[in-house]
Amino acid sequence: MAVMTAPPSSKAEIVDVKFAHKALVDRLSPGGRYIDAQTDVDSPWVPFGEGAAIKHLAFDVRQGLFSNILWVKGPGVVGTHLHRGTITMVCLEGSVRYLEYDWTATPGGLILEVPGESHTLVTEHPEGCKLFGWMQGPIDFFDDQANYVETCDVWWFINHYETYCRENNIPINPKLYV
Repeated sequence: MAVMTAPPSSKAEIVDVKFAHKALVDRLSPGGRYIDAQTDVDSPWVPFGEGAAIKHLAFDVRQGLFSNILWVKGPGVVGTHLHRGTITMVCLEGSVRYLEYDWTATPGGLILEVPGESHTLVTEHPEGCKLFGWMQGPIDFFDDQANYVETCDVWWFINHYETYCRENNIPINPKLYV
């Protein structure tokens, strides 16, 4: 049985990889990019209800994808919501759980959510939590009586970001649009 090893590389420099469609990629791809999530240089913290904020990191309108960091600033709740797409999150700070599950996410923990599930996000941590998320599709929010309140999708999150930037004289960052 062969042992899997990392691909070999002995150069710490750019290697010219031949690719048949490189000219098309160069012409049509938005290219790779870096978004500074540690400061407000690339994206500010935008209020998200009472006691929470979102740092928007990416918007992809072609696939309905969006990425952000959700910061619940102390013990609190993000109300019951239903995902219509796949959600991948990593707990960066604090801890968080869903009332509907028997686990608690801590720093470094991976949270996977599938379409069609509804849940209520809760943090009891004294400093709240920060969650990095890569999300696809709409999220429907409901009140405590299960009445529909609002749908948040890539367009909602773009509006959330751009409205805050305009109201606070912050330039809209084109790097966030992929």
